[in-house]
Amino acid sequence: MSPDEECGTLLAKRNETMSPPITSADLLTLVRKSGLIDNDLLDAYWEYLSAKQAVPDSARALAERMVQDGVLTRLQASQLLLGKYRGFLVAGKYKLLELLGSGGMGSVLLCEHVYMGRLVALKILPINSQDPAAVERFYREARAVAALDHPNIVRAYDVDRNDKVHFLVMEYVDGLSLHQLVKKRGPLDIRRAAHYISQTAAGLEHAHSCGWVHRDIKPGNLLLNRQGVVKILDMGLARFFQDRYELTRQYDENAVIGTADYISPEQATAPHEVDIRSDIYSLGATFYYLLTGRAPFEEGSVAQKLLWHQVRKPPPIRSLRPDVPPEMEAVVDRMLAKAPRDRYQTPKEVIGALSAWTWLPIPPPSEEEMPPRRKNPMEILRRIAQHVRSRPRTPGVPVAAASSPTADKTGGDTTPALLSGAGEQSGESIFGDSGTGSSSGSSLQIAPTVSDKVRSTATLQAKGNESLASIEGAQPVQSTDPIEASQSANSQPGSADNS
Repeated sequence: MSPDEECGTLLAKRNETMSPPITSADLLTLVRKSGLIDNDLLDAYWEYLSAKQAVPDSARALAERMVQDGVLTRLQASQLLLGKYRGFLVAGKYKLLELLGSGGMGSVLLCEHVYMGRLVALKILPINSQDPAAVERFYREARAVAALDHPNIVRAYDVDRNDKVHFLVMEYVDGLSLHQLVKKRGPLDIRRAAHYISQTAAGLEHAHSCGWVHRDIKPGNLLLNRQGVVKILDMGLARFFQDRYELTRQYDENAVIGTADYISPEQATAPHEVDIRSDIYSLGATFYYLLTGRAPFEEGSVAQKLLWHQVRKPPPIRSLRPDVPPEMEAVVDRMLAKAPRDRYQTPKEVIGALSAWTWLPIPPPSEEEMPPRRKNPMEILRRIAQHVRSRPRTPGVPVAAASSPTADKTGGDTTPALLSGAGEQSGESIFGDSGTGSSSGSSLQIAPTVSDKVRSTATLQAKGNESLASIEGAQPVQSTDPIEASQSANSQPGSADNS
């Protein structure tokens, strides 16, 4: 099942459905009913498209254009094209933007808090899950994260439910995981890897002081933001070892909790008896991955990996990467010791062991390493509205009447009634007070039409003439198109960060 289909299933009981839209007018009706875009801003966007003679005929083409322009997210567009127009507002205050990921413990949605105007991550337990252990683990995670307040741990803001949907509201980290970073760029610089492991150890030390063990430390659960700060994600597998939950023994007696590539020897055999030294082993395996680009035991089945963590030593790091100092290899080896007593006993000791490589700061990750910055739909729509209001308008010509997506059979234009707010509205518009929301960049690929190519060629020629004139007059040329201006702003390293 694709992420969009899974999200549709998650929201199915809350999302009223109409017939899938066919024309662009049908889609506009659904957008109005959804409350995703304020009526005035939607009117301005339609007039902007009409003025550019770029109004698509079909609902799908308009949805792709709106995603391309950054005024809808890919997930919102896909749900609207299915005829779904409700359910985009969770618990009356979180506007659904994108599906960030999903797993056995639930799906994670990117949302915007409509009153505070900040991005958050909602971890939602699947509504079709009747497993009491999964529900209790979810609330265990909520208690775990709520009790922890540290810059190297993803923060929790709220825990709530909507009918049968339970969700945890967490800090959204604008960046990528260390697993993604290594897959994208290869093994990390030695000092950089040491810094990231030291930051993780600092977060684990705080969790340890509060009585928590993470039990699933791995590169995929360590998020790196644009400022270079590593944050530990997913406390859902943590165990409050000072409080012997009957829950854990009742439901997890035979469960192996953790990830086979990074699990400690004792966790594979006695997962309920582990302590912070198990996290130190997993952190050592993560360190190994950052330096070599591979897990300690890359080949083999899950059962074989679980066994090898107990009886084998991984290939020496310096055999895979000779430039790693012997002293750093020794640190990794001690973190990966089979017996817990032979490892560093606390994360604080790991921080001390790495101090020789972390005493000098390192720069934040480059823009090329980070994912594309998310577009801000409110800013884009406000620029469009300002652009439309500043244009001279022909007296007596109604807004957007020059380019209507549909007309009745007698030749009458149906667009003015549509744009004036006709039709049922959900009353859940988020644009009244919010001004700092952000929307996901689209992965939809839009094939240019012939007219698009003609207009693009003409635009390039005109810009070429303007550039020549500006060089001669020593005046820079700036685009007046609000979409182009927004895209240019989003591509600048200094643009706003949403983490």
